[in-house]
Amino acid sequence: MTLFELFVKGGITMYPLLLFSVALLVMVVERGYFWTRLGRQQPQLVRQVFRTYRNSPVEAQQQLESQRNLPISRIFLAALELEDPDPDEFRLALESSAQAEIPLLKRFATALDAIATLAPLLGLLGTVTGLMESFAAVSLGDFSPERTGQVSGGIGEALITTATGLIVAIVAAGAGSIFRGLYQNEIAFLQEWGGRLELIYRHHHLRPAAGDRLAVAPPRKG
Repeated sequence: MTLFELFVKGGITMYPLLLFSVALLVMVVERGYFWTRLGRQQPQLVRQVFRTYRNSPVEAQQQLESQRNLPISRIFLAALELEDPDPDEFRLALESSAQAEIPLLKRFATALDAIATLAPLLGLLGTVTGLMESFAAVSLGDFSPERTGQVSGGIGEALITTATGLIVAIVAAGAGSIFRGLYQNEIAFLQEWGGRLELIYRHHHLRPAAGDRLAVAPPRKG
């Protein structure tokens, strides 16, 4: 039996399940590409930027500008593009820009959870309608091929929709779990490197002030 024949035999509930399957495929491909790109490009970029920033903040900012499509670039630039901020303003810029990236990082999370919840229910609905069709075809003492075919067709519809709903739900739940793990890793990554950038900025920002205080300090009496 071909997939098309199974689809037709599954009944009307196979149509929303097909829609869920297509949407699930699109979301998994998009999120898979997104997280793969971040995993390959971001670690290399931040190491390069940190090597440059200690000696040339302007050049480091240019490196970030060339990769503005990455979340960490936008977060760092939000702080580095401020005009002579104090350390608290620098930290606030990092934190607020990181919050702004969360919707992008959690994209499709709600949709995946919804599919994982609704797909089994649609499968169960197909099961009920298939069994109702089977029971409606049952007639005591009638064992004709036509009656038997109607009963088996209803049972087949019930089994096909149940299996399809479970498969879609399992894939959606598994993909959602993987993407949640990647999201948590990304948040930890952003917090780690954002904290490092803040420490370097505080060091460079406060060092001249400390030098000025030493310069005006009164001489020690002999």
